[in-house]
Amino acid sequence: MTDPVFVLGGGAWGTALALHASRTGAQVYLWARTAQTLPNGAMPRLPEYPLPAGVQVCATLPRVVPACVLVAVPTQHLASVLPMLPAGVPAILCCKGIERQTLAFPLDILARERRDVPGAVLCGPNFAREIAAGLPAAAVLAAPDTARVQALSHLLSTPLFRLYASTDCAGVQLGAAAKNVIAVASGVTIGAGLGENARAALITRGLAEITRLATALGGQPATLAGLAGLGDLLLTCTGASSRNYQMGLALGQGMSTHTALGSLPGVAEGVTTAAALQALARTHGVETPITDCIAAFMEGRITLAQATHSLLSRPLRSEV
Repeated sequence: MTDPVFVLGGGAWGTALALHASRTGAQVYLWARTAQTLPNGAMPRLPEYPLPAGVQVCATLPRVVPACVLVAVPTQHLASVLPMLPAGVPAILCCKGIERQTLAFPLDILARERRDVPGAVLCGPNFAREIAAGLPAAAVLAAPDTARVQALSHLLSTPLFRLYASTDCAGVQLGAAAKNVIAVASGVTIGAGLGENARAALITRGLAEITRLATALGGQPATLAGLAGLGDLLLTCTGASSRNYQMGLALGQGMSTHTALGSLPGVAEGVTTAAALQALARTHGVETPITDCIAAFMEGRITLAQATHSLLSRPLRSEV
């Protein structure tokens, strides 16, 4: 790659993406609200990975035209950084969630705020530290335009990070957002000592719940069986590095939602996504019993015992 790449967001995910983009041969400009590195040249959220010469941290983006912009900020803050995007340059939104006030997905937010910027979303089972380390991984890049998404996939893929192209923006974005809510529930299950059987059942029924809602939004069931659905769900629900899983683990062990949030090293999108997902499901007439229970539990409206009873006492039915 000859043209530079911009990365917005100096957290763990933004830093990992900057390191990945530099491996394509691009000069990378990493924008961070606090553009300071540690003495070893690393960013604070990934202190064990010093930035190479090909990654420059900046508080102001340079006046050059990049090949693309990777936006790695929490969904609730996405709109605030979109004015920085250069017109006409593809923006790849690397955040997962639903805007709380509007129920908008990342691509919807981009379309609302910056109609002059073509967009795509990057989703998949990826932990920041493993991407930073250059370990093998895969993800999905989705955009409504086939030519755009294929070009961007080729631009950013490397031998160790494979990007699959998709035009199912609804399915990819819904899967990426909803899996965080199920991951919180998964952590609660283990934290409360309910066992691996319960977690396996929860993940499986969670996937069914996500697929129902994605289909109602116009998504494809096959997408939810792929990297942005099942793949991301499994990693987030079982990986110890998952902030959403850590959040649920703390809740299951008796910590309050407020205290658990304060103990995390970053943002657990599942906490803010749960209520938004619930509202979205009601709008489309889709049942989401797991989401309903975890939202009520996090808000303190029901106890864990009540949530468990509510799920297990639902009317018996066929699995599909």
